[in-house]
Amino acid sequence: MAKKQKFSFINEVHTGLLKTAEVTRSGTVRIKRTELKKVIENAFVAGAKHAASGERIRFPVIGALVRKDVKARKGGEKTTNPFTGEPMTTKSRPATKKPRWSFPRTLKQTFENKKNW
Repeated sequence: MAKKQKFSFINEVHTGLLKTAEVTRSGTVRIKRTELKKVIENAFVAGAKHAASGERIRFPVIGALVRKDVKARKGGEKTTNPFTGEPMTTKSRPATKKPRWSFPRTLKQTFENKKNW
């Protein structure tokens, strides 16, 4: 039985490019823009599907995508609205699974640096 291979965005794009690339008579490699767009979109969709199954997917330079499990919440609790201070009752919420995106530290530091604005 084959071991399930971990998803790699780079490998997905690479295999897609190898399938769509054409070599001309002069030996240069040609890739149409529409085909390149499809390869990149398909790699992102495949990454999102793997992330939905629970795997942490890393996209180079831009971040990582992972599934976050949100716990269920009981309703009817008395709380106060933080903006107005009025008393209110909370609604119940079922347990869900939501996407969570995290950015790399280098990208965060780029945005913190005011010289880059």
